[in-house]
Amino acid sequence: MGNQPKLMGSTNARRVENSIIALGIAALIMIFQPFSLTLFSIGCVLVVIAGLTNNLLPACNPDGTWRAFGKVALIILTIFVVVVAIAIGSAILYGVYLRAQ
Repeated sequence: MGNQPKLMGSTNARRVENSIIALGIAALIMIFQPFSLTLFSIGCVLVVIAGLTNNLLPACNPDGTWRAFGKVALIILTIFVVVVAIAIGSAILYGVYLRAQ
């Protein structure tokens, strides 16, 4: 038959979906807990990560391949890196603008 792409399967797709949802819930719990500023900070980072990984939920298809899932994840990661680079570059340029005044 040759080299067939490996399908996610319903069990693995459900596990990935549940993991993404659990990450979001854990992040929210960390943000709204009143005990530790460190947990709050970790929760803030996890909320951003959970928001990005929520874009992977439509790719959690039992009939989809792991390769297609990886491609979607790579596209999301690339967009995130570009947006962060633009934001940091804008902040640096704004600092240069303020010093010039």
